[in-house]
Amino acid sequence: MIVSFSVSNFRSFSSEETVSLVASNRLSGSHDDHAVPIPDSKEKVLRTAVLYGANGAGKSNLFKALRYLKSVALRRRRKNSGTGQKPFRFAETPDAPSTFDLQFIAEERLYRFGLKVDDERITDEWLFQVVGNRQKLLYERTTDQNGKVVIDAEGLKGAGEKVIALATVGGPQNQSFLATLKATLDARDLGVELCRVLNWFRWGLNLIGPDESTGPLEHLMERDSDFLSFAGAFLKSASTGVDHLEVLKKEISENELRRLLADDAVSLAHRDLVEGERVQLPDGNHLLLEREGVYQIGIQAAHEHEAGKVVRLELTEESDGTRRLLNLIPALHYLRTTNAVYVIDEIDRSLHPILVKEFLEFFLKSHDRASRQLILTTHESNLLDQDLLRRDEIWFAEKDQSGATRLYSLLDFKVRNDLEIRKHYLQGRFGAVPFLGNLENLAAKTDHPE
Repeated sequence: MIVSFSVSNFRSFSSEETVSLVASNRLSGSHDDHAVPIPDSKEKVLRTAVLYGANGAGKSNLFKALRYLKSVALRRRRKNSGTGQKPFRFAETPDAPSTFDLQFIAEERLYRFGLKVDDERITDEWLFQVVGNRQKLLYERTTDQNGKVVIDAEGLKGAGEKVIALATVGGPQNQSFLATLKATLDARDLGVELCRVLNWFRWGLNLIGPDESTGPLEHLMERDSDFLSFAGAFLKSASTGVDHLEVLKKEISENELRRLLADDAVSLAHRDLVEGERVQLPDGNHLLLEREGVYQIGIQAAHEHEAGKVVRLELTEESDGTRRLLNLIPALHYLRTTNAVYVIDEIDRSLHPILVKEFLEFFLKSHDRASRQLILTTHESNLLDQDLLRRDEIWFAEKDQSGATRLYSLLDFKVRNDLEIRKHYLQGRFGAVPFLGNLENLAAKTDHPE
C-alpha cells in the first residue's frame, strides 16, 4: 500500500508536492473500515484516494510520476541513453534534478524508496525500512559529475556477498541500483528485504492508464476460470447487455499463421516465436505458441436477446464503455485475494457516472479492512459524497499562476459532516475546476468577424 508519495520538478510539478494517505485522527469514527494499520506504528493508511482537477491541472502527471518511478526501480537502461527525466519546463533552474520519494507497505513492512535524477544520471538514491519513528538505512547511492557511482550498502550485509560485491562495483550512472540488482542477481541471491521491495514494484504496484488494460485479457481468462466467471457476472450486473463471456481457443495451421502474421506486416521467416509467446493481432485476438502447436485465442461476449437465443460478439463489436469496464474488472477481481495497489488514471473515461460509483463501492464493500488499495483520478463528481468517502480520501490538483501543480486535500477545508460537497465543488468552493473565460465574447466574434 502507498503511504505517501512526494514529487518535485517533474512535468507540471515544480516545488515538492505530496499526497499522504495517512488517515487523519480528526476523522475518527468516519468510515473507520477505510483504513488499516501501518506496521510498527499507531497510525493507519487509507485504502482509497480519489484525485480531482480540471483538464491540464496535473492529475495524470501524478500518475505518470508513479509510472516513471516504477520504471526506474525495475528497468535496465542502455548506456548513454540518459534517464528519461521530464523536468518542469517553466522552472528558473531547468537543470535542477527531479525528486521522487515513496513510502509503501510490502509484506507488512514499511519502506521508503526515492531518488534524485537529472538528464544524464541518478544523482542520489535511497532505500530505508521504516520502523516507528526510526529509519533503518538499507542502502544509499550517490553519483558524482564524472558518473562515478558510490553505494553505501551497510544495511544489506545480511543479503549476502553477491549484493555487497555489486554495491562495490556501483553500476551504470543512469540506472537505479535496485534495477541493477534485479538485472544482475537471481532472487535467491538478493535476500528477503530486496526481494520484498522488488516484488512490490513488479507485482504490487499496478498502473492503468485511460486507454490501457491490466494485461492480455485472453490470457487472464484462459488460465483463471474464476476471473472469467467474475468478469461476465460483473458485466451482466452492470447492465451492459452481456450475459457471460467465453474464451475461444483454436489451433491454426501454418498457412493460417502465415496469413495472420502477414496481415500484421510480420513475416514468419523473420519472426522467431518462442514457446509461451503471445502476438496481438489487429482484430484484438492473440496468438499463443504452445508445445502442441499455435493457437488463436479470443474473447466473445454472449448476449441473450431472447430466451434461449444467444448471439456472440467479438469484443471489438462491444461499446467503448463495455470494453473499458472489462479492462478495469481485473483490478477488482485480483484485489479480492492479493495485497496490491491499483492506480487508475481517468477511471471515468467512457464509463457512465453510475458505473464509476458502483466500481468504487464494490471495492470498498468487498475488501473490508484488507491491505489493498485503489487510487483514482477522475472528473466524476458523483464520488464527492461523504456517505461514500472520508474527507482525507478526496484530493485536488490545481495549477498556480506559474503553471505548477499544487496538491491539497478536502481535509484542508472546514466542512460539515452533512455538507453536500459535490454541489460546493461544482460551484468552485474547493478549486480544482475549470476557470472559463468569457465564451460569449468569443462566440460573438465568431458570429460577426471583423
